Amino acid sequence: MRNVKIIIEYDGTNFSGWQQQPNGRTVQEEVVKALRKVTGEDIKVNGSGRTDAGVHAKGQVANFLTESSIPTPRIPLALNSLLPEDISILEATDVADDFHSRYSVIGKRYYYQVLHGCNRRPLLRNYSYHISKGLDLKLMKEASQLFIGEHDFKAFMSSGSSVTNTVRKINKIDFIEDHNLVKMIFSGNGFLYNMVRIMVGTLIEVGLNKRPLEGIVEALETGDRNLAGPTAPPQGLYLDKVFYPLTR
Repeated sequence: MRNVKIIIEYDGTNFSGWQQQPNGRTVQEEVVKALRKVTGEDIKVNGSGRTDAGVHAKGQVANFLTESSIPTPRIPLALNSLLPEDISILEATDVADDFHSRYSVIGKRYYYQVLHGCNRRPLLRNYSYHISKGLDLKLMKEASQLFIGEHDFKAFMSSGSSVTNTVRKINKIDFIEDHNLVKMIFSGNGFLYNMVRIMVGTLIEVGLNKRPLEGIVEALETGDRNLAGPTAPPQGLYLDKVFYPLTR
C-alpha cells in the first residue's frame, strides 16, 4: 500500500467547491472518479482543506492510499487524461505512511485579486473582484499590518463553522500591484472559515475610507463579527500553496 501526495490546480468557477456533496459538481468528486478508473480501486482522497464555490487553487494538496502498480511519475498524466479541463494534477510523489494532506499542514498561503479604479474587465470577471472606485493602497497596507502575529480571529470567521479554537497566526501580508490589479498575499499557520475573504472585505473598506484602522483593532479584541468588514466574493481568492514539515 502506497501513500501518494498530489498537487492540484483548478479553476473554481464552475464548481460547488472542493468537498464532495450530494448536489453540485465538486473538485474532490472529479478526482475520485478519475482515480477509480486509473487504479480500479475504491479510492478515498483527503484534501488539505475545503475551498468554497468559485474559489480557485494553484496548489491544493491531496493524498490517497493505493495498491496500484502505476509508477508515481505517470499518475498526473493518467489522471489528466480523464479529468475535465478545469482541473489538472501538477505532480505526484510518494510520501510517508503517516502523511495526511490536512492534518500534517503547518501553514498555508492564499492570495486575493482586486481590480480597482477602472472599468470592469470581462476576461477577469471570474478571477478578481472589481471595484470601480480607486483604493487607498497605502492605507490598506498599513491596516494589513494589524493582522500580523497571533490573534483571536473570531470576528473574521463566518458563522456555520464548528471550530472552537479561533486563534491563528498571520506571518505575512504582501501587496503586489500591476496597474489596476492588486494581489494581496496572506501567509499563516491556518485560516478560519472565510477568514481571508473577510480580512479582504475589511481592508477594502479601509481603502475606500469607510472604516478606520481602529475598527480592526476593536474587532480583534472583542471577537464581534459585526465589527469586521463584509465577506469579499469568492472569485478573487486562490489557494496558492500548502506547507508541510520538510520530513514530509
